[in-house]
Amino acid sequence: MEELLMELLEEIMLLHKGGKLETTLKHPILCKDDLSKVYTPGVAKVCQAIADDQSQAYELTTKKNTVAVVSDGTAVLGLGDIGPKAAMPVMEGKAALFKQFADVDAVPICLDTKDTEEIIAIVKALAPTFGGINLEDISSPRCFEIEARLRAELDIPVFHDDQHGTAIVVTAGLLNALKVCGKDIKDVKIVVNGIGAAGISVSKMLLHAGAVNLIGVDREGAINRLADYERSHWSDYAQITNPYLEIGSLSDVIKGADVFIGVSAPDVLKLEDVLNMATDPIVFAMANPMPEIDPAIAAPHVRVMATGRSDYPNQINNVLCFPGIFRGALDCEATDINEDMKLAAAEAISSVIDPSELHEKYIIPDAFDPRVVERIRMAVAEAAVKSGVARKNLLVGIN
Repeated sequence: MEELLMELLEEIMLLHKGGKLETTLKHPILCKDDLSKVYTPGVAKVCQAIADDQSQAYELTTKKNTVAVVSDGTAVLGLGDIGPKAAMPVMEGKAALFKQFADVDAVPICLDTKDTEEIIAIVKALAPTFGGINLEDISSPRCFEIEARLRAELDIPVFHDDQHGTAIVVTAGLLNALKVCGKDIKDVKIVVNGIGAAGISVSKMLLHAGAVNLIGVDREGAINRLADYERSHWSDYAQITNPYLEIGSLSDVIKGADVFIGVSAPDVLKLEDVLNMATDPIVFAMANPMPEIDPAIAAPHVRVMATGRSDYPNQINNVLCFPGIFRGALDCEATDINEDMKLAAAEAISSVIDPSELHEKYIIPDAFDPRVVERIRMAVAEAAVKSGVARKNLLVGIN
């Protein structure tokens, strides 16, 4: 076993040697004539065209199909604050997934600063090069302000995948899980454990999708609008959740819940808690690599079980979302990725599975399903047009 692990580690290291990305040319430069068109003097005509009409940057440069994957290395996977250089393999991997799944060119950019204002200023200064910004692995609560400010101050989509990518895929999976159980999102009790960046975004998206009775729980217990919190994002969260003002620990509020969604830590959900949930409970235990409850323990007692792991059914994986949502946003030259676009992406993912195919161990499509990106692309573009953030309508001429 140890020898096999060593071989696997060697394979992984070789795969990453020299990085996972390279730059290639769309058109070869084989002679002086090619050179004069690609560079000087011909390129001056293109520069002037953009100077005369800034929107031509989308047609005449790589901006139309290029996303910046930006991190400061403060919240990388489960490794924490490991710094910008150590974050590079993850950002390269993200860029590789953009290309593989949606043919989006992505550039990993790891910043050697943790200063919120400096990060915002750097990304704003870089923005003319890109058609979108994917924020990645930036610690909470700074990630909230960085994303909010950049969305407000830039005219290109800004998307924090750790928040919204997770929320979109969770929503997609839950919509299908509820169908399996014959339940309606507006009628169920949902408990979200772990009220950080992902937990808050998941909660907001589920509320946008129609959830009513949703309770957030963290180390201090159920988030309640009658309590005072030092963290402003918890105070804001309390105002939109927990309508019946439940108090207490996870074990207290999980009683009678139809849905548990964990974006927290290993082993916080006990078997007794699961047994106290409603009939046909749904458990999404997404802490990685160890879920909130061992699936082998929970599975016999739940109707639908999902995790963040690839070795169990129903993997909640962000790769289902971010390539398609940026593909759609770039193709319609969107100025934002708003709540309607995110919900449209979630519904598109869930729609890939035909109702006749749905069952307890198949509520979410495979990331390699070729239908996923195109469904998201079209749904996101349509939502962008309807919500007024698209510069270009992909649906014109489509019957």
